[in-house]
Amino acid sequence: MDPISIEGTPKTPTVNFDANKGTVEVKGRSIPENSIEFYKPLVDWLEAYQSSPKELTQVNIQLEYFNTSSSKCILDVFKKLETIFKSGNEVVVNWYYEEDDEDMLEAGEDYQSIIKIPFKMIEIEE
Repeated sequence: MDPISIEGTPKTPTVNFDANKGTVEVKGRSIPENSIEFYKPLVDWLEAYQSSPKELTQVNIQLEYFNTSSSKCILDVFKKLETIFKSGNEVVVNWYYEEDDEDMLEAGEDYQSIIKIPFKMIEIEE
């Protein structure tokens, strides 16, 4: 399976999905013109990945900001990961937030309450 590697821009996050390593990373800002268009290849990739995932899938989410339409797409990504988790594979989500960013911490906690995967809230000191 080919990895996905997308260079971040001021409006879109840096994305690195690597099936060989079992890593899924999204970092930066997510305010794309069309969130569905941006996230669809990622959801499709996870769809393919779930047929033969690594024993441990490590998910690193480090967003400084995302808009409402991105939040729905991020939820779709998490739902695919939840399917992998429910099929007996280990999935761990590392949700990074800056120490004074209550909104990003709350966003992570909201996802954690919806998606049944282990989340680790990791504070980044500035």
